[in-house]
Amino acid sequence: MAAERNQLRVGRLLKAHGLKGALKLELYTDAPERRFVPGAEFTLQVPEASSWHGKTLTVREYRVMNGNSVVFFEGVDDRTTAESLVRAILWVDQDGESEEDAWYDHQLVGLDVVRDDTVIGRLLRVEHLPAQDLLIVKTEDREVMVPFVQAFVPTVDPAAGRIVITPPAGLFEELPADDAPDAGGDAPAASE
Repeated sequence: MAAERNQLRVGRLLKAHGLKGALKLELYTDAPERRFVPGAEFTLQVPEASSWHGKTLTVREYRVMNGNSVVFFEGVDDRTTAESLVRAILWVDQDGESEEDAWYDHQLVGLDVVRDDTVIGRLLRVEHLPAQDLLIVKTEDREVMVPFVQAFVPTVDPAAGRIVITPPAGLFEELPADDAPDAGGDAPAASE
């Protein structure tokens, strides 16, 4: 049985940009300037019916244009070719060097989720959204979405089998009515 290659998903091609083969890129990496250097090679995730199935792409150039990540690939020199790649997901071999604070989903799913030294649930899955990733935590009675940001998830320790979270009040529990801000705006009566 062949060994499975470790790969990291680093981007998705959103749409053709201009006439010279450029593609707008949705990033799934915190280090695009390191991942998308000239000569970097990516495995493509595309439907089997795609002419790109089983092929790789090599970066020719990476730029940020008007706040958007844009990438040029070798052999993709016109808009028509670029359009044939829209919605492709880019994967990179994860040999040796890895991004700091980067994990594969399979390393996290099933880990205990700990708050104040108490296990409050298990990680069910990771949702990858454009703004940020979300951890979907299964508690005893429901699923809770936790933004996967340092402020709420300060410690991820797959070796110890746990993720430590510090969510804001109300994310995992109902807040008592007296803790809610005063909606009526009534000021206390002044005494004479």
